[in-house]
Order: sequence, then structure tokens, then C-alpha cells
Amino acid sequence: MTRVPYLDVPATAAWVARRGAEAVIADLTDALERDFERWPELETRPRLASHSRDGVIELMPAADATTFGFKLVNGHPRNPSRGYQTVTALGMLVDVHNGYPSFLAEMTILTALRTAATSALAARYLAPRGARTLALVGAGAQAEFQALGMRAELDIDHLRVYDVDPAATAKLVRNATALGFDVVVCDDAGQAARSADVVTTCTADKRNATVLHDVDVQAGQHLNAIGGDCPGKTELEPATLRRASVFVEHEAQTRIEGEIQRQPSDFPVTELWQVVAGRVPGRRDDDEITVFDSVGFAVEDLTTLQFVRDDLLDTGVPDPLVQWLDLIADPEDPKDLYSLVTTADRTAVPTPR
Repeated sequence: MTRVPYLDVPATAAWVARRGAEAVIADLTDALERDFERWPELETRPRLASHSRDGVIELMPAADATTFGFKLVNGHPRNPSRGYQTVTALGMLVDVHNGYPSFLAEMTILTALRTAATSALAARYLAPRGARTLALVGAGAQAEFQALGMRAELDIDHLRVYDVDPAATAKLVRNATALGFDVVVCDDAGQAARSADVVTTCTADKRNATVLHDVDVQAGQHLNAIGGDCPGKTELEPATLRRASVFVEHEAQTRIEGEIQRQPSDFPVTELWQVVAGRVPGRRDDDEITVFDSVGFAVEDLTTLQFVRDDLLDTGVPDPLVQWLDLIADPEDPKDLYSLVTTADRTAVPTPR
């Protein structure tokens, strides 16, 4: 049998705790930068999405010359009210040369880490100099990771927080205070944003909404719009986009799912990889408003899966966090698949870990 390494949820959590979430995000930001620099070498396409009244289920593929990767992920805004996570995900790497899976991992925790690292990478090129205050409009599952990403990249240590859910706000205050942040709870999104250098909107609501009004957006701010985007889902007032420089991951996908979905097809945007690769400038002056209209893209998941795999498996010593699964039917004679049935132990019962 050919066995595939697998990282489950408890193992992922233990790996992050062992390395430190902020350190993981910082290292992952650098890994993303390297892959954004080689973006033209990668195979990219908009994700395949299946929408329903409850949410969206998506398949997100990307590849380079040696490795194909994909993530299966959902976004269901009403899930927390029903006792479920808004986002859950599973990812896999596949060897291009033979099509065999080479790594499998949970990606709910990993998606939060990669989203924070992508936000940090955008801030590396777009945030104002000397930024110290982050406004978080939305205090849900992404919030702590976003705060850690901005601290790792910008030394952000002050948070201004607003969420419509008092319980989510209290959760973030508790966690962020324990992480060493100075936290101010605000009465509305505008109050949170007006005194911040960087504003991150991370809400989940499947409708065109204005979470942050244009009047509350100040000259020189960097806006990081990362909410669970999909067709019909927005967070920023269109007027803000029209007076800002807008950066995206993959234009074709963002025009379907991002803040710019309500803008005309010729509305100007810049793909972030072009900035990272030095082809176009990022922030150009202190008064410029920059918007990272982030919807999440498969290249980021490919980078993350490879980063985690290499961290766990390239040491030469088997990591006890990794399980090995018999996922590949691999008979001695490649043309005799039926032999696996005839030689199977019918009394064998798999023992769960």
C-alpha cells in the first residue's frame, strides 16, 4: 500500500500551538511572498462554486510544475446560529508526475492562518508607514488571526473592535488581551475605523451590505476587506472604492465575488502579485487610500499546504502529529485492481486513532 500523510484538526492545533500562531503567520507570509513573485509560473483559475440559499461550497485548485493542490471549503453565514462553523475546509496536494495524493490536511485552522498571512502580505506593500492601530469590524473566527498577522508584519499593538454580536466581541477582547493587545470596544464600525491606520472588515453575511461607510474612511488608511465574499456579498460602500487604489488576488474571481462586483467591468484594479513582483507600485503616498479586496485564492492554499507539509515531513524524522492513511489503491500488478478484493481480510476492522 502507498500511504498518504494526513494532518487532522487536533494535530493542526497542536502544530500551531507548538510553533506559535504569530510565528506561523510570519513565516507563511514570507512563503506567500515567494509564490506571489512567481505567479506567472503557476496554473491559476477562478474557483468552482455551488451556491444555495444557505451558503456556498467551493473547490479551489492551483498548481505548479510538480504539485497540484486543491481545497474544498464552504461559507455558510447562518451556521453559527445553528451550532456550526461558518467556514470548514479540507485540502490535498497531488504529485503531478503520477497523480497520486501526497498530503492531506484539515484546512479550517489553516485557512484562518493563510488568510491572516495574505492580509499581512498585502499590508507589507500597502499599509501606511508607522501603522500601530488596527480596526477589526467583525470579531468572529478570523479576528484573532488577523490581529496576530498585523502585529507580525506591522508591529500593530492597538485594536479597535466592533461586532454586532456582543458575545463575539467579548470573546475577542478576552483572547486579544491575553495575547498582549490593547483593545478598545467601539459602538459602531465608523467609530472603530476613524482612528485606525489599518481597517479589516471580516463579516459574514450573504447580501450586499455596507458594513463600513465612506464617510468613516480616512485619507491614508489601508482597508483589508476579507469577509466571506460571494456573489451578492459586499462590505464597503462603492464610493470608497472609487476614491481608493484597489488591489485584488485574481481579477476574474474578484469581479464575481469581491467588493468590485458592483463596479463596471473596466473599473481599474491591480493584482497583488504584480506589486510583490515589482512590476507596479503599491502604496504611492501617505494620503492614498488602499483597499485589498481579498476573496481568498487557491494559490494561497497551495502555498499553505506545501509550507505545512515541508515543516512536518522534511526533517527526516517522522513527526508524531502526522497520521498515515491508506488512500491509494496500489496493487502489485497495476492492471489487477481486483486482486485487492480477492486478497482482502474480510474480518479486518480498522482501528480508529
